[in-house]
Amino acid sequence: MQPYDSQQEQIMKEFYDSLSEKDRRRYAGSEALRLGPGGQNYIARLLGCSRNTVRRGAREISNLPGGEVDQRIREPGGGRHRYDETHPDIDAQFLDVLKEHTAGEPMDAQVVWTDLTPRRLRNCWRSIIRCA
Repeated sequence: MQPYDSQQEQIMKEFYDSLSEKDRRRYAGSEALRLGPGGQNYIARLLGCSRNTVRRGAREISNLPGGEVDQRIREPGGGRHRYDETHPDIDAQFLDVLKEHTAGEPMDAQVVWTDLTPRRLRNCWRSIIRCA
């Protein structure tokens, strides 16, 4: 199947590369739907994406009601988890290590300091993380 000439294919590829992830998927799906049978394979090869991506885009385009606008590109829940969720007791563990290296003014309880250098502090922090 070769429904487009090479110049049109180049324009389509450049346009596809300028889109966001969701818009790429939907553009590929709409082109595949317009071409009919064999269109998904041709568009996937032309645009350099997965046939599953083209298929999902075609499904999304087919199921769009009149004015649906979805602002999210990816599903919620992806990415790195918050550090306090991964290590819920890290503050208490760090304060325990810091307590061993803390000194203060005997006459003023609010004046405290530590003898840890930034490097030693980092090493203590790493040892806590490895144990957690």
